[in-house]
Amino acid sequence: MPILNRAAEMQPEVAAWRRHLHTVPEIGFDLHETSAFVAERLRAFGVDEVVTGIARTGVVGIIAGRLGDGPTIGLRADMDALPITEATGVAHASVNPGKMHACGHDGHTSMLLGAAKYLAETRNFAGRVAVIFQPAEEGGGGGHVMVKEGMMERFGISRVFGMHNAPGLPVGQFATRPGPIMAATAEFTITIRGKGGHAAFPHQNVDPIVIASQIVGALQTIVSRNADPLEALVVSVTKFHAGEAYNIIPETAQIAGTVRTLRKEVAALAETRMKAIVQGIAEAGGATAVIDYDANYPVTFNHPEETEFAVQVATEVAGSQNVEPNIPAMMGGEDFSYMLEARPGSFVFIGNGDTASLHHPGYDFNDEAIPHGISYWVRLTEKALAA
Repeated sequence: MPILNRAAEMQPEVAAWRRHLHTVPEIGFDLHETSAFVAERLRAFGVDEVVTGIARTGVVGIIAGRLGDGPTIGLRADMDALPITEATGVAHASVNPGKMHACGHDGHTSMLLGAAKYLAETRNFAGRVAVIFQPAEEGGGGGHVMVKEGMMERFGISRVFGMHNAPGLPVGQFATRPGPIMAATAEFTITIRGKGGHAAFPHQNVDPIVIASQIVGALQTIVSRNADPLEALVVSVTKFHAGEAYNIIPETAQIAGTVRTLRKEVAALAETRMKAIVQGIAEAGGATAVIDYDANYPVTFNHPEETEFAVQVATEVAGSQNVEPNIPAMMGGEDFSYMLEARPGSFVFIGNGDTASLHHPGYDFNDEAIPHGISYWVRLTEKALAA
C-alpha cells in the first residue's frame, strides 16, 4: 500500500491545522487552546468517545472499528511547544512571544488528527484505536502522568505506537530500531559554597569559581575513565553561574547540565561517580557542595516484535528502500518511554527533509510529510486490528 489517495487529498486541510497550531504554541501542561482544538476536531469527525483533562490537558479519542470485536491499540502524538523565540520568518510564525513549535509537535498532532478523521470515516478494522494527544513532552513528563493516571487500563490499550519527525531524513522515509532507540535522561545542579571576599586577596577566600571549574573538567572523566568505552554515555555541563563584579570573589558558584545513557547500570555509575567527584574536589578546596540529581526520562525501548511490525507497516507505505530498520540509538530523550514501559510498542522516525534541526529557532515542520504520516498510522491500525 503506497500513500493513501485520501491522505494526499487531505494534506491541504491538515497542513492548515498544523499551521494554525504553529501560530499559537503553548508550553508544558498549559495547552488549553491546543487541546480544545484537538477535541473539537475529534468530535467533528464523529469519534466515538472524546476524553479531555487527562494529565490536565491531554486528550484521548476512541474509534471503534466496524469489523467486530478486537483489542485496543494506542497511537500517540505530543502537542507542546518549546520556550524558544521563533526566527523562521514564515507567515504562520508564532504570535506568542518566547514560545515556538521548534520540535514539530504541531505536525505530529495534525498527522494524528488526519489519521483519526480517516479512521472515523472508514472504520476498516476490528477492535478499537485510541488516539492519544499528550501534553508536556518537553521536560514535563506528560507521558508519565498519563500512564500514572491509568490511561492504559482505562481504555484497555494493549499496544502503543509513537512517531517523531527527523530533520535530515528525506521526506517519505522512515527509520527505527529494536531495543533502546533514545536515551534515559538526568539533570543535575551543583552548588559550590566557598568564602567570598576581595579578589585582590584570594588567599583569604575560598574561591568557588576555581573549584567549580575543576569539577567541570573532572566530570568528563566519568565518560573517559569510568565507563566502558563501548557504552553510550554523555555528561554535559550546560550552565555555569557565579559572581557579579570584577573585583569580588563570590560566595557561591553553580553549574548544571545533563546526563544521557542507554542502560540503567551506566546511569547508576554516572550518578555515583558524579557525587564522589564533586564532594572530593569541593572538600579538597575547602568548600562545600550540594548536588541536586534528578533522574528524568527512562530509556525509550522499542519492543522487538512491535518494532518488526512497525517496519513491515512502514515498508508497505514507503517501500523497503525507504525504511531503515536498524538506525543507531540517539542520545536525545523522549517521554514516550513511559508508555513503552507500560505497554509493548514501538517508536519510529519519519523524514522531515533538509530542514533546520530540532529545537532550533529556524525549524519548521515540513508539511510534505503529512500524507506519509497519515498513511503510516492508518495502515498500522488496519494491519494491527485486521479482522
